[in-house]
Amino acid sequence: MRLTFIHPAIGHRRGETYLRSWQMEPLPVAALKGLTPVDIETRFYDDRLELIPFDEPTDLISISVETYTAKRAYQIASEYRKRGVPVLMGGFHATLMPEEVKRFADVIITGEAESVWETMIDDLRHGTLQREYHGTQTDLRSIRVDRSLFAGKRYLPIGLVETGRGCRFHCEFCAVQSFYQQRYRRRDPDHVLRELAGLKGTKNLFFFVDDNFAGSLRESREFLPALAKAGIRWVTQMSIDAAHDEEFVRALSQAGCRGVLIGFESLNEANLRQMKKGFNTMKGGYSQALANLRRHHIAVYGTFVFGYDHDTPDSFGEAVAYAREQSMYIAAFNHMTPFPGTPLYARLAQENRLRFEHWWLDDHYRYNELPFSPAQLSPEAVTQGCLSARKAFYSSRSILQRSWRNRGDFFMFRNYFPINWLHHREISCRNGYPLGDENWQGKLAEVK
Repeated sequence: MRLTFIHPAIGHRRGETYLRSWQMEPLPVAALKGLTPVDIETRFYDDRLELIPFDEPTDLISISVETYTAKRAYQIASEYRKRGVPVLMGGFHATLMPEEVKRFADVIITGEAESVWETMIDDLRHGTLQREYHGTQTDLRSIRVDRSLFAGKRYLPIGLVETGRGCRFHCEFCAVQSFYQQRYRRRDPDHVLRELAGLKGTKNLFFFVDDNFAGSLRESREFLPALAKAGIRWVTQMSIDAAHDEEFVRALSQAGCRGVLIGFESLNEANLRQMKKGFNTMKGGYSQALANLRRHHIAVYGTFVFGYDHDTPDSFGEAVAYAREQSMYIAAFNHMTPFPGTPLYARLAQENRLRFEHWWLDDHYRYNELPFSPAQLSPEAVTQGCLSARKAFYSSRSILQRSWRNRGDFFMFRNYFPINWLHHREISCRNGYPLGDENWQGKLAEVK
């Protein structure tokens, strides 16, 4: 039997190559490959990097779908289904919008696919595939990642590793809380260390893709001493509350942490309360936490979102000024996105503020447009404000100014200018990017 994994792109703009900064290893594919029996022949095609050979024989197509990639995933599925090949879809979007995904997939998996993958494979062997499989929260000790499918593919030179799943916070806009039911789980540290040992020497930097590495401070503290012995450099994502604990920050640094992505989201406390992210203001706010990280040479990737009810025309400039004042290594300035299945989406729908009910499928929607009507600003003002913020933060002057306080760690400083210039080059490339392939001429094929 042959199983083909496909990772869909967000879309393809006519006449352009896919954005380089969006080309990271798709870890979920490697996790499912690790659970697939060796007698099942597997192939993998990444729509961001290569053409998909739709006519190549296969018994099943497996596509992991996110909201931003849903339209392209349905285009790909339509190509296979018109050739008589069944398509399986899973991932966040399949869980958040199962009835929609069922329109374009012969089989869907909701929840965590690892918990039902063995059953699905057995059904595939016997020709008894079910219409739906409902995954439960996986015992993370069962995770076995097989990256052999990535061989020969030109991904960004950073190794992705998962050490935990979920987050304990209830942020209004976040799909993670909906998918993982507001629960954090840590993988077995010994399993993670064995995985890292197998990868050591192949990558100079690792990204722990956890939604919140500090989801359990106690478990993270226990993990860090062993991680320090692994002798690797890594970056991760975490909530800012953990950065107020200087002992924890010191342990992060000693364990090889070189950078953290932190969702600052807004400088406006009323916005943070509406987001249910008031914990961002604890212990005096951001500055002390950032000072702790800087003192231990941990770079910061700050993210900000705009379009919340208390944003004004000044909000964009204020965020850029703060990010530059704090010399953030890199930063993102994006509009707030109402993902289906989140409290934010439900609230905006109830308030009749959605401009596109299903923005991810609408032919008129483009990346960086606002899919809802803000309270105080026009949608166009938010889009333009985000673009202007990126231009200001990634200007030559800003890159040079921020470099001085990012020189504390030689490895990160060596990569500082290439990473910032990559973001500088791609500022306008993302604006108006299509969801789905502009070159695709077919019609979406729905399951009858």
